[in-house]
Amino acid sequence: MGDYKRVLLKLSGESLMGTKGYGIDHGMLHFFVQEIRSIHERGIEVGIVIGGGNIFRGLKGTEEGFDRVKGDQMGMLATVINSIALQSALEAGGVAANVFTAVRMEPMGTLYQSDKAIAAMQSGSVAIIAGGTGNPFFTTDTAAALRAVEIKADVLLKGTRVDGVYNKDPEKNPDAIKFDELSFDDAYEKGLRIMDLTAFVLCKENKLPLIVFNMNERGNLLALIQGKMLGTRIKNA
Repeated sequence: MGDYKRVLLKLSGESLMGTKGYGIDHGMLHFFVQEIRSIHERGIEVGIVIGGGNIFRGLKGTEEGFDRVKGDQMGMLATVINSIALQSALEAGGVAANVFTAVRMEPMGTLYQSDKAIAAMQSGSVAIIAGGTGNPFFTTDTAAALRAVEIKADVLLKGTRVDGVYNKDPEKNPDAIKFDELSFDDAYEKGLRIMDLTAFVLCKENKLPLIVFNMNERGNLLALIQGKMLGTRIKNA
């Protein structure tokens, strides 16, 4: 196995849509369960933050007339829906899981406290941390970076549908160049849109390494944990 004992996995809400245009594709949900189970059953402590863009995106809501604060609150609720769905699917797949929420929402989840999330992981449960940061104007990328620091994760794994960070959009530009490794400073200077700036600074200031990889390819998550060089690794210089 690699050097990682505890990881924070960031998943986008859009990834749960699969081939659908909205909501949750149960085939994709089952796929994620298999991938998460592959590392959990090897003793890796797993925390997860998942977005809500498959249901509602706060910034998109403001374009349609929603107040930004209310829109972001709706987005937070969307992450809770996705988290409960993932918890249910994990438990059906034989993996214990707990949902923690940034604001009090019992009985749908336990109010998040880092020590409770760490205790859950140490006891063999996956900790799914929902509700963003609990505050408007912050993305789930920022929530993922913050929670990763709080639970003392060894690495933040950002699962995407591409195999790393490129100098331009590889889905639109076939000549795009992939980076295998970057420093946070290099990524910032190159203007690479990896995470929002707040999340990026949190990772840099807390010396939290970040790996961006293709979560949609079977076996990639386990391969990363086992030390295979996949995706793009970003760390302090």
